[in-house]
Amino acid sequence: MTAPGPFGFIEEYWLDAWQRSVLFLDVLRQRGNNYHAHKADAVPHVLGFEAELVRDGRKLLRPVNYLLVRIIPHEGTTIDPGKPPFVVVDPRAGHGPGIGGMKKESEIGVALAAGHPCYFIGFLPEPVPGQTIEDVCRAEAEFVREVAARHAKAGGKPVIIANCQAGWQTMIVAAAEPDIAGPILLAGSPLSYWAGVRGKNPLRYLGGVLGGTWLTTLVGDLGDGIFDGANLVANFEALNPANTHWTKPYNVYSKVDTEGPRFLDFETWWGSPVLLNAGEMQWIADNLFVGNKLSAGALRSQNGLRIDLRNIRSPIIVFCSWGDNITPPQQALSWIVDLYDHEREIVANGQTIVYCLHQSIGHLGIFVSGKVASKEHREFVSSMDMIDLMPPGLYEAVITGVDEDTENPHLIEGHYLFSLEPRTVNDIRALGGNDAADDQRFATAARVSEVNKALYETIVQPAVRAMASEPAAGAMRWAHPNRLRFAAFSDRNPMMWPIPELARRIREQRKPVSPDNPLLQMEKTTSGWIEKLWDIYGHQRDAITEAIFLSTYGSPLVQASVGLNKNGESPGRRTERDLVREASEARRRADLEERFESGTPVDAALRALVFVLRAEDSVDQRAFARLRMLRAAQQTDARPKMSELKLRLADQAMLVRLDEQRAIKAIPKLLPGDAKQRRAWLGALHSVVKTRNLNEESANRLAQIDAQFKAEPDRHIAREGFHG
Repeated sequence: MTAPGPFGFIEEYWLDAWQRSVLFLDVLRQRGNNYHAHKADAVPHVLGFEAELVRDGRKLLRPVNYLLVRIIPHEGTTIDPGKPPFVVVDPRAGHGPGIGGMKKESEIGVALAAGHPCYFIGFLPEPVPGQTIEDVCRAEAEFVREVAARHAKAGGKPVIIANCQAGWQTMIVAAAEPDIAGPILLAGSPLSYWAGVRGKNPLRYLGGVLGGTWLTTLVGDLGDGIFDGANLVANFEALNPANTHWTKPYNVYSKVDTEGPRFLDFETWWGSPVLLNAGEMQWIADNLFVGNKLSAGALRSQNGLRIDLRNIRSPIIVFCSWGDNITPPQQALSWIVDLYDHEREIVANGQTIVYCLHQSIGHLGIFVSGKVASKEHREFVSSMDMIDLMPPGLYEAVITGVDEDTENPHLIEGHYLFSLEPRTVNDIRALGGNDAADDQRFATAARVSEVNKALYETIVQPAVRAMASEPAAGAMRWAHPNRLRFAAFSDRNPMMWPIPELARRIREQRKPVSPDNPLLQMEKTTSGWIEKLWDIYGHQRDAITEAIFLSTYGSPLVQASVGLNKNGESPGRRTERDLVREASEARRRADLEERFESGTPVDAALRALVFVLRAEDSVDQRAFARLRMLRAAQQTDARPKMSELKLRLADQAMLVRLDEQRAIKAIPKLLPGDAKQRRAWLGALHSVVKTRNLNEESANRLAQIDAQFKAEPDRHIAREGFHG
């Protein structure tokens, strides 16, 4: 209610504004205190779960500041030792660890709720002197092997969830050691750093506009061999100046009675930058941010091993969003186009790639949002076995709600139906990306970066290193705006000492302004104007940045000066051919040629399943649920392991692709001679494929299969029976 009198609304508003201002200062004071307390922790993190240390990376042969911990489930949570463990890897991209398990509704939370053992790979705020990115990758591989050894009797290899920058790290590990991990879920992870579309994704231009990675070298030198992660956080914040400088603080001020706890939880993570060795950050900037060498297959280990993402044998799941301005879909998915010209090559290579596109969530929401955790991540977890079993190929994951018209709802876990729809490489290209001229520009920027870095190291670096010292570097880190703005409002500042008592008294006598107060409406309108002005500034800055990059690195003179001929072949981002892999694929095809007419009833059923469902526009979790039920009904000694089932399904899918009719006509030779057993296998097949209405072509294919299962076999190959 507005205060009495003709000008009562003015008094009411200004009293509320003053109270909100004090309470807002108190929230900032608490944030500053949290910053100091978090910084003082021996192992600062924001995990919302108890954990126990399993492996300390500092004790490895090549020590690193990474830790492997086991997540201790909340009371009442039941863990199934037969289910594959999940390992969540957090990004070391400026912030501290724990974001993947900060809340109950999180990546870790949904995996625990589904009964999976869970582990977490985090890191300490300071690096081990001399540690390298390759050392970190070795440590992650060692941690995954440790988890696998602890769960040797589980139904599959460890599932890895890699958030943001942890994605490229995990992909390097999986490419170098393809046998240690199960499915890999990349959440908001950039792998193709040059990719994007005009008018958006300005972060990809930053390295070129700054003249390359020489500035990274300078910052590392000034830091006395340490790169401050606060600089990375500042780059993220600069992407959205409206949110950084106005929207986020105003949201707390305008809702200070309720918004404080949520704000403080998030800021504890956001405001705790970690450190990297200068050499680590230089490797990342040279090889990934500017060089874009990962998806091009141009990375090599110290012993000469080429890191080729085509070596990965694990299913790869990419979760990205159109609302992500840090890792747009093009940067998350264009590595597929870099590696493969056609989806046939994905199949021939034996890779299973699944992607899921969210329509609106921002970068942090991919692994922070409770809504995303309770929908997308929950569906990924519950359907991971299905993904692991899918034949090689490219698929899009589609998650839809379950309603009264949904067929066989009892086969669906939860409130959503998880489907996999076959896609082509052209579907990835259709998302947008660079043309040949743009690739030439980025290649030019990478060459210019190498030149500028060499000039800096030759002319300037000796003097900078001679002047640098640890005290000066420490003072520079202390004074960084992303730390100072937190510390300045803590209780260590004498000017903040009166605030706690004043805030306590205000809360006791709080008088919020009426929602219809004219001055409050004016405040909200003014806030909207300010936000819009910041947005205009941000868009203009990004447009100027893009124009500078395109014009500078599109110049024929600049390109020629670094050895790139504009009229010659574009450098592109294509990964070079691997003759060893091609020879291996040829041998596999030759081996499969001899297996059309050999196998067991399990192989016959899998071959028939692939043949029928190949005509469908999607495969969903209902068919897999039925398949899992049928497998569970088998006698234990006759039940194939999921890992074995996956390999056999991949082989049968390849046979169907090689020669569909030959593969189907050979089915009777794989079946038992007993007619009753053949009918049992056919009934099992029908129960899997008929979990929903089949389209006309699939129905015709099923009729062909019926005829093959009822035909008398020429010879009996197998002795595996179906005990349904």
